[in-house]
Amino acid sequence: MNRPYTISAASVAAFALAAAPGAHATGTAAGTLIQNTANATYSSGTGTTTIQSNTVSVKVDQVIGVAVTALTSTPVTIGTANAVLVYQVTNTGNGNDTFDLTGAPNVAGNGFNATLQTVAIDSNGNGTYDPGVDTVITNGAASQAMAPDATIKVFLVTSAPATAADAQTSQVRLTAISVIGSGTPGTVFAGKGTGGVDAVVGASGGTGNALAGLVASLASVTLTKSAVITDPYGGTSPVPGALVTYSIVAHAAGSGSANGLLVTDSFPAGTTYQTGTMTLAGTALTDAADSDAGTATATGISVALGNLAGGSTDKTITFKVKIN
Repeated sequence: MNRPYTISAASVAAFALAAAPGAHATGTAAGTLIQNTANATYSSGTGTTTIQSNTVSVKVDQVIGVAVTALTSTPVTIGTANAVLVYQVTNTGNGNDTFDLTGAPNVAGNGFNATLQTVAIDSNGNGTYDPGVDTVITNGAASQAMAPDATIKVFLVTSAPATAADAQTSQVRLTAISVIGSGTPGTVFAGKGTGGVDAVVGASGGTGNALAGLVASLASVTLTKSAVITDPYGGTSPVPGALVTYSIVAHAAGSGSANGLLVTDSFPAGTTYQTGTMTLAGTALTDAADSDAGTATATGISVALGNLAGGSTDKTITFKVKIN
């Protein structure tokens, strides 16, 4: 009986070079035993004879292949909250493989480079990043073992740097590289394939990558302060006994939101705060630390404006002091 042997690396390499990259596994599964026996029938004299050749057995080598697709087709808004980018990694080879997964936010042409917070693999298959559920991995670490045609979804969780400006765009790249090996198509890794067969780098080069986009949605705040003076004589001179009414206007610009906005101001030296004179948008505020937005202490005031969307109505704060 003939012993099975592994099909030559040169033959499989030629097959791999001819295979077009795609989202499906390349041909017959690695390690498959292909057997073939020839038959012949002939007549000699008065009889008919049937014969059979020896059986030729070959074992299919592994072709290494991977494809990466960005499932986030339009830029994701990033601002004060993190943004999640979604990718799909497909084993397009014909044998089991694992892939090193690396997120890279530094891409040429970016308006800003996002900060990569987390790399995670979709554990429950719902396509949505679920903190505490999905499998978090170190950037550059390997995926789980993937069968031919198997896919996984990978999440890159990003945050905006302090240097980002409203409406700037950015891209983040996910790269997957076969743990078995990568390189020029046709490169052979002897005995590294499924079941100990040779592994041959396919048309993908054993690596794949895709880009997903971000767009910054941020707000910037400006404060404009002014003063109106009323003196004891009906004029506007800053003399002892004169009242100074300060106005602070908070203005937010941009497409995002300034969250947790807190405005503070210290009472100037040489003045005394006039109790109960603080207002927000024309509405009186108490000086106590209670349910309204304002608080006055012995040294100054603070007013919590909360979340202020860019382009929203300005917020005006006023309070009065008397020149000592």
